[in-house]
Amino acid sequence: MIPPAFEYVRPASVDEAVRTLGDAGEDAKVLAGGQSLLPLLRLRLTFPELVVDVGRIPGLRGVREDGDTLVIGALTTHHDVLADPLVRRHAGLLAAATATVADPAIRHRGTLGGSLAHADPAGDLPAVALALDAELVAAGPGGHRTIPAKEFFVDYLQTSLRPDELLVEVRLPMTDKAEGWGFHYEKFSRVAQAWAVVGVAALVRRDNGHIAEARIGLSNMGSTPLRASATEEALVGVGPDGVARAARSAAEGTRPTGDPSASPEYRAHLARVLTRRSVLTAAGMG
Repeated sequence: MIPPAFEYVRPASVDEAVRTLGDAGEDAKVLAGGQSLLPLLRLRLTFPELVVDVGRIPGLRGVREDGDTLVIGALTTHHDVLADPLVRRHAGLLAAATATVADPAIRHRGTLGGSLAHADPAGDLPAVALALDAELVAAGPGGHRTIPAKEFFVDYLQTSLRPDELLVEVRLPMTDKAEGWGFHYEKFSRVAQAWAVVGVAALVRRDNGHIAEARIGLSNMGSTPLRASATEEALVGVGPDGVARAARSAAEGTRPTGDPSASPEYRAHLARVLTRRSVLTAAGMG
């Protein structure tokens, strides 16, 4: 379909982008890699009066270390996230999930920040950000503010970003610098390269043959990505024999929807099965 008519601007800096967004308010949409916004425009599911193209703003790409934190620019493409040695070394869970995003063509255009700001609960990377306890940095008229991932996703396709703010970087704790951490990402899709019917991002710390700590992010189990909090608590102190029992509560507190891909009950079943698999693999118990 042909998108609705809109005005288009390409700011040259973060400050210019913030001013432009502030002037336009709710009538503006941000364009980065375009892999989330353009389909919505073509399907006429969004009707912005202004599209603000931030794709060429300098300084918003790349990966660097900042103490025990990995900092990734919001415009870093999925391809560059995958190829970066710092990501592979310090954020293996992010690399594993990014490798499942769509296809190579989309990974070369889509960006990490765009995926997170789009906030699709069926997306792979929002659940990973939750599991990693990521922090998202937004630039606004008053400067920068840091938003914990657990406060960033507020509803379906909605974040806590204000209309005059731009996501500029993602900050991830480098869990590999602590002993015993393992990770695994697994999703169930009806066809290859499709959105997850359910996805599970597991980060597990093992100590003396038992699980000492677990963080589990769930995709497509509600209107936002979610943490499987009940299972995380139940996993503490268990060995391989206790993982299946803990995974039974993976869907507790979730509100999965029904659609042609799966019923709510089937999504809950998938969450339990994929959580068990992911935790066992992440803990090296599988």
